[in-house]
Amino acid sequence: MRASEDTLRALMISGLDGHAGDHSALLRALVPLLRGFYRRRMGDGDIDDLVQETLIAVHTRRGTYDRARPFTAWLFSIARYKMIDHFRRGRRLVPIEGLEEILITEGFEDAACARMDVEQLLEILPPKQARMIRATRIEGLSTAEAAEREDIGESDVKVSVHRGLKSLIVRIQGGGR
Repeated sequence: MRASEDTLRALMISGLDGHAGDHSALLRALVPLLRGFYRRRMGDGDIDDLVQETLIAVHTRRGTYDRARPFTAWLFSIARYKMIDHFRRGRRLVPIEGLEEILITEGFEDAACARMDVEQLLEILPPKQARMIRATRIEGLSTAEAAEREDIGESDVKVSVHRGLKSLIVRIQGGGR
């Protein structure tokens, strides 16, 4: 039986409050949850290693958990990063199709909010820069495809993306208020 968000969150908080038995129960309850998470994304290879790495990360990083936030969102972000690290070590590229549905299924209900945040950020850019970032970074078009679609040169696309991203970085880091 799969443990609920409330049960897992309660075990995590109790473990943070010093109840070692609840922390152990949490880690045991996470094993089937993590196996399912990785199996849906990778098949059967290297799942046990990733589950162990994730459990170790949950244990060592438990102090970063915000008690006011959903536990499974925190857990699956760690699991996702562990999977990405695994793919990087093996130099494996895997397209993530249906990302929003995956995030919602795994407890990241705020995926739509993240997309809205990106759209709000892009609105502060000049329209051409925003279009080129959407085309190349969000829609996944190549520079040549974006240039053809907009009827501009490839170097113009590259410059627009570079300047737009640079502007967004300054804005996000607080330098462009």
